[in-house]
Amino acid sequence: MTKPLASRIALVTGASRGIGYATARALASAGAHIVAVARTQGGLEELDDEIRNDGGSATLVPLDVTDFEGIARLGAALHERHGKLDILVGNAGVAGPSSPLGHIELKPWNEVLAVNVTANFQLIRCMEPLLKQSDAGRAVFVTSQAASKATAYLGPYAASKAALETLVRVWAHETASTSMRVNLFDPGPIRTRLRATVFPGEDPMTLDTPEQAAAFIVPMCGPDWNETGKVYDYKARDLMSFRGRA
Repeated sequence: MTKPLASRIALVTGASRGIGYATARALASAGAHIVAVARTQGGLEELDDEIRNDGGSATLVPLDVTDFEGIARLGAALHERHGKLDILVGNAGVAGPSSPLGHIELKPWNEVLAVNVTANFQLIRCMEPLLKQSDAGRAVFVTSQAASKATAYLGPYAASKAALETLVRVWAHETASTSMRVNLFDPGPIRTRLRATVFPGEDPMTLDTPEQAAAFIVPMCGPDWNETGKVYDYKARDLMSFRGRA
């Protein structure tokens, strides 16, 4: 039986662990060829082993997403090799310092904005032409409730996710008349390393797993997904009544 994402090319950032790792595996299981981007070579190799064991295929790209020229080179390489990109999952992110705004130095502020916002802007710039070559280009970016809650002591992270949400929704409006669909996914509290750094006293076993979150991202990457420009909350839990906030 043909898999639903057979012959589709999926680029996933932050693919060496957490939600990115789980999403890459899930997309591969659905038939997509994965272009896995992350800084951690070991995590990418582990992902590759898992995907191959599941009968899938992947291209590993050890790359820091703040290497903006590297993202441009990746876009050129994908154009040369595949001529298109069907799926983009912008998952890579950092939490940054947990401190009052007045105590945060400019360097860590810039680092958070570079990973969470500017890297995704560069992905949009470099991957849009490839996504438009697909018959059903799909892009999903991982956001956070911090974007709207303005959580105290998480200023850089909250501001970066708010900027990301606006950036992605602008892109969705700009591409609404094309075959592309562009959305955001808010996983909420998930058992990840990033979550543990922000909430070290939290019991991770009380949280859902990255694999559970990934199960909701995969349908958003398929040709049948028609909504665009929305933020989807994992807390809805039920795909049949999966609600987005515009």
